[in-house]
Amino acid sequence: MSRAASIKDVANHAQVAVGTVSNVLNNPDRVSKRTKDRVLQAIDELGFVRNDAARQLRAGHSRTIGVVVLDVGNPFFTSLVRAAEDAAAVNGSAVLLGDSGHDANRESHYIDLFQEQRVQGLLISPVGDVADRLEALRQRGVPTVLVDRLADEDRFSSVSVDDDAGGYLAARHLLDLGRRKLAFVGGPLSIRQVSDRLLGARRAVAEVDGAALEVLDSDGQSVLAGRGVGNSLVERGAGNMPDGIFCANDLLALGVMQSLTMMNGVRIPDDVALIGYDDIDFAVSAVVPLSSIRQPTDAIGRTAIELLTEELDAQHARHRAVVFTPELVVRQSTAGAAAPH
Repeated sequence: MSRAASIKDVANHAQVAVGTVSNVLNNPDRVSKRTKDRVLQAIDELGFVRNDAARQLRAGHSRTIGVVVLDVGNPFFTSLVRAAEDAAAVNGSAVLLGDSGHDANRESHYIDLFQEQRVQGLLISPVGDVADRLEALRQRGVPTVLVDRLADEDRFSSVSVDDDAGGYLAARHLLDLGRRKLAFVGGPLSIRQVSDRLLGARRAVAEVDGAALEVLDSDGQSVLAGRGVGNSLVERGAGNMPDGIFCANDLLALGVMQSLTMMNGVRIPDDVALIGYDDIDFAVSAVVPLSSIRQPTDAIGRTAIELLTEELDAQHARHRAVVFTPELVVRQSTAGAAAPH
């Protein structure tokens, strides 16, 4: 196997000094057009690729941004990361993605890895309380922005959605349809977003006499987990089913829908009104188009990069917490659903 061309090989091929090649790569304004063209031709002919690791060592950081999310398989996070990646590209940066899978040890591994890679900064949707760890990271020159989690502005910048308000919107919508036997599907409650959505739902139910809210813990937040909850509901029998279900995310809601409608003949929304959370692309194309609480994923991703850019600016010393308001999107899974007799 032939070795990769070095910067010295390029200099010899172009018949210039090594420093001239370095200027072409890093400070092209210092080099005449004729010399620059000769060096670029040598680079092309030799297939030279610059050693960015060496440049990172000199600069103390790279042109990359680390992003750690809870579940890259969830379209909510996929859309968020894509928006962040687009915004970072405008600033000449690239995104390195890590999926914690709701695992604190795996999350810690990615934080270590991104620090070793000398990332400019870190965006993270944390599994638990990592404030002290992120504070230490910032002291080492790596600023952090919390994503999909509200942070203490004295310590960090953050971008999030008011999940308490979103949970209230979802449950209030079911209650306004006349549904009184509600169920909340989601878990684990140690995830702040899930517990906040439940808190909002409980607040809405407390406002209506005769309404009740049952909490059904799911084994994860996937379609398969939702299908398992749906199957357990069917086993109870029609008389013991809730008449309105609020799922902590759309994947769970789609799984519940599959179980109830495709496998067990429950009518949505006639027998059970169903609403999810996130408003992912799949929601509109479900077998029964799914009502959901929309989160502005594009705005969240772009704002996260904006906040990180502010953190990287030495002149900007103040942290900010940006909180978006969620929106109710009504589709056939609840639309026109009168209270069942």
